[in-house]
Amino acid sequence: MNVAGKHALVCGMAKSGIAAAALLHHMGAQVTLQDMKKREDVPAEALALEEKGITLYTGQNPDDIACAQDLIVLSPGIPCDLPFIAAAEAAGVEVISEVELAYRQTPCPITAITGTNGKTTTTTLTGEIMKMVRPGTAVVGNIGVPYSAEVERLTEKDWVVAEISSFQMEKAREFHPHISAVLNITPDHLNRHKTMEVYIAMKERVFARQTTEDFCILNHGDEVCRKMAEKTAAKVFFFSSQETLEEGIFLQGKDIFVKWQGIDEKLLSVGELQILGVHNYENVMAAAAMGICAGVSLEEIRTVLRNFKGVAHRIEYVATVDGVDYYNDSKGTNTDASIRAVLAMEKPIVLIGGGYDKGVSFDDWTKLFPGRVKHLVLIGVTAPQIRASAEKFGFTEITDCETFAEAVDLCRSKAQPGDCVLLSPACASWGMFDNYEQRGDLFKEQVKSYLK
Repeated sequence: MNVAGKHALVCGMAKSGIAAAALLHHMGAQVTLQDMKKREDVPAEALALEEKGITLYTGQNPDDIACAQDLIVLSPGIPCDLPFIAAAEAAGVEVISEVELAYRQTPCPITAITGTNGKTTTTTLTGEIMKMVRPGTAVVGNIGVPYSAEVERLTEKDWVVAEISSFQMEKAREFHPHISAVLNITPDHLNRHKTMEVYIAMKERVFARQTTEDFCILNHGDEVCRKMAEKTAAKVFFFSSQETLEEGIFLQGKDIFVKWQGIDEKLLSVGELQILGVHNYENVMAAAAMGICAGVSLEEIRTVLRNFKGVAHRIEYVATVDGVDYYNDSKGTNTDASIRAVLAMEKPIVLIGGGYDKGVSFDDWTKLFPGRVKHLVLIGVTAPQIRASAEKFGFTEITDCETFAEAVDLCRSKAQPGDCVLLSPACASWGMFDNYEQRGDLFKEQVKSYLK
């Protein structure tokens, strides 16, 4: 991809946009970095780019400059239906995602992981597996490390493991991983994608350009994922927590077995793992399948699986205070993720829920509350919707809180020895927090303050 001397506009001044602007500048482009933030709210990392000769365009959409560009790169948070994007494309300007930009500069094979839930755990685990054979493996994407920030250090001997969101695929055109995975599909981000059909189509783009030389890992127990096998040219490697497969990787009782291209043996027992829940066993199987497709030995995969302790903010054990276990599942940003968290708990739950409204139903989550949740503490703009949903199923032990700190304190007062307190909001953090990490970190800080 030759952009030397060309005009490139990068939209969005969060981590992905800053990394994309720096990459394009290094490639010789004349770069403008745009954001709706006012200049006084721009991150210091973006301001520092001016010293390199990158122009900052702040406080407005780039309607006046978009059509004069040779290339526009969109950060994941930028909606693709903004008028300046349509105008630029009509004028012949190529508009791509930050992931697409980085992909075009990548010299090594790529493993791309998408799905509604489990992406971060599976991506982290797959990255650790790949590092057993390729120490220079880059773990990037929606996991929090911009792909563009890592791509310049990569060589043909390295590997990329990328967590891919539906937003990142909206303007992906040539993106072609050697190994792809779709972990599961449930309603999410419908405020942006509008329909499930569009959301699913964005997920399917992860394997759209794969060939018979590539591999696609799919969840056999998820009907939408299972049907994707008919849409990919890649070799399909199924995983299942629900049934024995003639070919694939599957959970049978408490053991995980592999039957794939001459392999027919037990991988390990779930009791050897340090992470909880059937959903995590699925993540383990998907990661193992990707390792197998990349040529990593079963023994090397076993070593990684046995030592893996999970990721921050995903059913993360924080502390036990006065006989009550506290778990941080701030990455439970949709109902399916929070369903998995509730089902993973083996003790009565005092639950914190609520946050940003993504336009989805909470019924599948709240119907699990009777008999599992002792008390529900609600925060954020979705509190009335979640309350109404829970009450439909006869659950009324609910309290609304104005602040997050108040909510955590209330949970402490409601929980008794032998209970657990679970932060699993089923909603995004936006509006009250910068991101789910900030929400989870504040929860952990407050819980740990109870130990003092």
